[in-house]
Amino acid sequence: MYRYWTLSGKPLGGWPDKDTFVLAQADVPKPAPGQALTRTIYISLDPYQWGYKRRGVDRPGLPCHARTVAQVIESRMQGFAPGDFVFNTNGWAEMGLMGEGVARPTYMIPRKLDPERGRISQGVGVLGMLGLTAYAGMVLLAEPRRGETAVVSAASGGVGQIAGQLARLRGARVVGIAGREEKCRYVRETLKFDACVSHLSPRFPGELRQACPSGIDVYFENVGGKVFEAVLPLFNQNARMTICGLIAHYGDPGDARAALMKKGEAIFKERHVTVKDLFVGDFVEKHHDAFLNEMEKLVASGALVYREDIRQGFENVPACFSEMLRGNNFGKMLVQVGDDPTN
Repeated sequence: MYRYWTLSGKPLGGWPDKDTFVLAQADVPKPAPGQALTRTIYISLDPYQWGYKRRGVDRPGLPCHARTVAQVIESRMQGFAPGDFVFNTNGWAEMGLMGEGVARPTYMIPRKLDPERGRISQGVGVLGMLGLTAYAGMVLLAEPRRGETAVVSAASGGVGQIAGQLARLRGARVVGIAGREEKCRYVRETLKFDACVSHLSPRFPGELRQACPSGIDVYFENVGGKVFEAVLPLFNQNARMTICGLIAHYGDPGDARAALMKKGEAIFKERHVTVKDLFVGDFVEKHHDAFLNEMEKLVASGALVYREDIRQGFENVPACFSEMLRGNNFGKMLVQVGDDPTN
């Protein structure tokens, strides 16, 4: 038997609570031809997963979706052998199948992870879809240029810390927006952003303006809400904005993006601000290999720093998920649920 977390079937509120998830058990499956059985080591917890649940992508009775790092136990899948470490989508489960006939988002393709090329936990972080999200949203969509000002919200989070450093490495002046002072200090001192402003400050709009004396040319949006409202009047002519996430609105009814676009409509039009939506699946086929080659070198050399917030214990997954949605994580949130023999 193995354990997994699933939706309870009770109506979902704006945010998860103690009745949202239940712990279930199932028999360990046998892999069919073209499949492999894997044990989960790390579960990635990301804001988009709450959207999956609210939109009905996740179903009661089935493991909640998540990207995972796992190890192959038994394989009938070409190219994968017992002992291999893999990126896959076991979800909130201690075990799972991958391969032919196993449901997954089409762009989340299982792949082997080489411990010699980076910590295996980074396969769901800086050296995985999370890193590609930051790379696509900042480098490919926003195209920061030397001397411009780039602002990143949720700057100490999994995506934000990478996106901001990529802008800095391309010569932009980078301003982060984060929460408590510990996070802002990390963004300034460790990530080497030029400035970081706390959205918790009662003087936040003025402090952001002071940190951006030449206005804002690039904005990487992870939050929405009052953070977006403070950024909006600072946009320069021909600024670019990438919408990666709107975590402040994930519990709201209605279309948060439409509301944001309406709020910004006049300034967007007047200042010719380009707004682009980011869906990482659009970039996997053409850009994943180039991204990974660049990112591996940056991480290995120390030119790009990456912080993980790794919690322990399968039974703690729902509580950690709620913490992450509230912004109480510090870095990329993962839960370790199995032994990592590479540590």
